[in-house]
Amino acid sequence: MRDLKPTERFSDRVADYVRYRPDYPVAMLEWLQREYGVNPHWLVADVGAGTGISSKLFLDGGYRVIAVEPNEAMRTAAEQWLGDNPRFSAVDGHATATGLEDASVDLVIVAQAFHWFDQDAARREFQRILKPGGLVAIIWNSRRLIGTPFLEGYEALLKEYGSDYTSVAERYGDEPQMRAWFAAGYLGMGRFDHGQWLDFDALSGRLMSSSYAPRAGHPSHEPMMHALRELFDSCAQDDHVSFDYDTVIYVGKVP
Repeated sequence: MRDLKPTERFSDRVADYVRYRPDYPVAMLEWLQREYGVNPHWLVADVGAGTGISSKLFLDGGYRVIAVEPNEAMRTAAEQWLGDNPRFSAVDGHATATGLEDASVDLVIVAQAFHWFDQDAARREFQRILKPGGLVAIIWNSRRLIGTPFLEGYEALLKEYGSDYTSVAERYGDEPQMRAWFAAGYLGMGRFDHGQWLDFDALSGRLMSSSYAPRAGHPSHEPMMHALRELFDSCAQDDHVSFDYDTVIYVGKVP
């Protein structure tokens, strides 16, 4: 795989991303509202919004959402999916240059994308666009690597066949790192069980939504898919496997 910029890594994965990537638990939004007073009167900037999966959680909760996404294919997919909702809009922007006005949003959310950012420059941009007292929420669906034969076999498969898996996968911030990023503004974290119940076609799509999964035509693609089929057949119950996550959210201010 050629060395792709973060904003280009998923351009050829959009259809699989839309169909097979996990959403985010409603319980997380309810926690955010209960613990930090977030409410549907707040304007949300979803930075690195991708195809709009995280935006949809907030739209379904009654929020107005501006999706900030530099990848044209992913932004277009979000607009096609969510554009009929009058509370949704999308802009071509980066974490370090969103194009949004000063002090214009109440909440910045970043779901799955934060590890790709220039994090110091992103903090300055978030400070600029947030209203006084506004919050930042950094969110990850973190795939569980151990705990069932399927999860452990899937991790081994990625290590064997993933094009650059070990260099890009699961580089998510832990609590000490996120506490340091927020510094004095750190407020807390939440953790939620989440998962997908996938048949083989959906599991294949979930795998191919990952930027490190070799595409058809790559010499590792067919061996990888054969290994996936064997793993699925050995672990499936009722012709499905449980693809398990911990959804983690870090909340704070960026004064």
